[in-house]
Amino acid sequence: MSDGSIDLSAEVRAKAWSIPLEDYHVADPVLFQADAMWPYFERLRKEDPVHYSKGNEETGPYWSVTRYNDIMAVDTNHAVFSSDAHLGGITIRNFDEDFVLPMFIAMDPPKHDIQRKTVSPIVSPQNLAKLEGLIRERVNLILDDLPIGVPFDWVDKVSIELTTQMLATLFDFPWEERRKLTRWSDIATASPESGLIESEDARRAELLECLAYFTNLWNERVNATEPGGDLISMLAHGEATRDMPPMEYLGNIILLIVGGNDTTRNSLTGGLYALSKNPEQEAKLRANPELIPSMVSEIIRWQTPLAHMRRTALEDVELGGKQIKKGDKVVMWYVSGNRDDTVIEDADSFIIDRENPRRHLSFGFGIHRCVGNRLAEMQLKIVWEEILKRFPKIEVLDEPRRVYSSFVKGYETLTVRIPERV
Repeated sequence: MSDGSIDLSAEVRAKAWSIPLEDYHVADPVLFQADAMWPYFERLRKEDPVHYSKGNEETGPYWSVTRYNDIMAVDTNHAVFSSDAHLGGITIRNFDEDFVLPMFIAMDPPKHDIQRKTVSPIVSPQNLAKLEGLIRERVNLILDDLPIGVPFDWVDKVSIELTTQMLATLFDFPWEERRKLTRWSDIATASPESGLIESEDARRAELLECLAYFTNLWNERVNATEPGGDLISMLAHGEATRDMPPMEYLGNIILLIVGGNDTTRNSLTGGLYALSKNPEQEAKLRANPELIPSMVSEIIRWQTPLAHMRRTALEDVELGGKQIKKGDKVVMWYVSGNRDDTVIEDADSFIIDRENPRRHLSFGFGIHRCVGNRLAEMQLKIVWEEILKRFPKIEVLDEPRRVYSSFVKGYETLTVRIPERV
């Protein structure tokens, strides 16, 4: 089954099950853009759950870990499986040696723990309680401004706008220039083949523009007698972060932009798309809005906004009966683990009232579990509460256009129409 429980073409399934496993390269972005990776992961889970791939020039060789429990074993063992940027970082493609971006998700303890602790107050329960009213106010303004009876792009008008507004608030970023954050988030994980950038040099140039912009914001705030509660002020005044070299500052800014953008943005779109493909679940939701919190967790599992995280083996280790060598890339395919039906019952289906909806891998586990997961869940919950108050129906008019990436599992566009308002 594909995303949304649509039957994949017989041709796609036949190819996935017929080509030799040694020729598998599941990190090919073409598979993700076409939403055609599902039978490949299904076969790996059944036949070769810890799979060695030759990869290609961009990725190099890598191990694919595709079952839920094996992924957990890697994710919770940072002593053996490292995130260190200088060993390659958290995506399949290594950082270029002359453009390494250290960030706390791409660090091991103890430095990781200290830097993460510096920014975690922004998503403390007390701060989330303060943010809730602001988020609802903004959601109301965005939804009330949507056109009725005419097609529009849900990704642009709702998903991007809401998440970019939230990022601008967390950074105390100039409001009128907030779409810069969207752009930097998109290009941070883009390749030239995606069409978003002309070349790797062009991507670097834009990221250095991002650094220059945020350096100005840092300089404004570092001398403040009363430090603000925004992320830049926290980094500028934090004992563990105030002396960061420029590329480490850029790395952490990119981490916070992408982390704050992609989970919520693509789950906002993925949730609407999932309901359109599963009308019986939408009927269940509208009959019982109290299912929203459960549905939010199911959306995040079903969507899996970041398809993978990568680690580097620090020593020779056995996993799933395979011998992984020191220095090997080990890729945890969250997108596959979230469809492992030996752990999650009927895992390919979108079911908003699952018995244990938070059993998913989308936020990671262990020390690198997503620091903003409660904020993401709160934003999605509020959006769906306000949608149900306003719109009896949101029609999805066409299949989405998906992102060219095997890291960000997201949407470029989703055309919808709202027939009427309550």
